[in-house]
Amino acid sequence: MKNRTYFLLIGLSSLCAVTLLGGCSTMVLLDPKGPIGETVRFVIIAAFALMLTVIIPVFIMAFWFPRKYRASNTDATYMPKWSSSAAIEFFMWAIPFVIVTCLAILAWSTTHSLDPYKPIPSADKPVTIEAVCLDWKWLFIYPDKNIATVNQITFPVNVPVSFKITSDTVMASFFIPQLGSQIYAMAGMQTRLHLLANEPGSYVGRNQQFTGPGYSDMHFQANAVSREEFQSWVQGVRQSPEKLDLERYEELSKPSRGYHPVTYFSSVKPDLFEYILSKYHPTSGENHGPMSSGSVPTHPRTDVAEAN
Repeated sequence: MKNRTYFLLIGLSSLCAVTLLGGCSTMVLLDPKGPIGETVRFVIIAAFALMLTVIIPVFIMAFWFPRKYRASNTDATYMPKWSSSAAIEFFMWAIPFVIVTCLAILAWSTTHSLDPYKPIPSADKPVTIEAVCLDWKWLFIYPDKNIATVNQITFPVNVPVSFKITSDTVMASFFIPQLGSQIYAMAGMQTRLHLLANEPGSYVGRNQQFTGPGYSDMHFQANAVSREEFQSWVQGVRQSPEKLDLERYEELSKPSRGYHPVTYFSSVKPDLFEYILSKYHPTSGENHGPMSSGSVPTHPRTDVAEAN
C-alpha cells in the first residue's frame, strides 16, 4: 500500500510538471538563428546544467532518505555523526566552490564576447538600422537607404545588422529572441546592438519592458532574406506614397492602441533620429540646427508614469 502511494505521488508530480510546462512549447531562446543567439543558448544551458548538479542530488536524497530510513524499515539504522563529518563538509564546500568558479568564468568570458556594442566581424558592410520606440509601436529608419518602416525590418542573411536604438517615450526593451541580446531603449540616449542571422526566416521582435496599456501589442517582425530579396524589398519600400517628414512623424508618434499595421515610408527627413535624441537634451528647446523648423511636440504619458 505504501509503495503504491509512493509511486502515485511521483506520477502526480510528473503530471503536474508536464501540465505546467505545456505553455513552453515555443522556446525560441533555445532555437537561435544567429551567432549571438547561439552563444546566449550556450550560456543558458551551461548555467542550467551547473544548477542541476545541486538540484538533482537534492531531489534524489529527498525521496531516497525518507524511504530508506522510514520507521517500518528495521534493517536500516541511521546513526549520523552529529559532531563532525569530513565527507559532508567536503561536499558542502567543494561543490559550491566549483559551481561559483565555473559560473564566474562563464560570466566573465561571455560578458565580453556578447558586448552589444561590439561589431560582428564580417567582410560585408553592416546594414544600419535606427530603431525608435514609440507608443506603442517601433519605427525603423534605414539612413543609408533613406527609407523607414513601422513594425517590420528586413535585412540580408549572413550580413551584420548595426542597430542604433532610442525612445521617444518611456523606457522600453528591444529584443529579437532568436537572434539574441536584449537592450534598453531610453529617451535622450542612444544604445547600440549588433546582430546577425545565419538562416533565412521571419523572427518576432518584442518589447520586454512594460510601457503602458498598449504594451502587449508592441511587437514587430524581423525578416532575414537573401541579398537579392533585400534589394527587391528596398525598391518596393521606395515605391510607397508615404513620406516621413516632421508632420507625419508627429502624427505617428501619438499613442496608438492595438497592433499598428506595418507601414512603409519611401523617404525620411534627414537626421530625424538625431533630432529625436536631441529633444530630451537640456538645450533641445534652444537650437535644433537644421531641423529647428516645425518642431515635434512631446506627448505626456501620465498613465505610464503612474503605472511604473
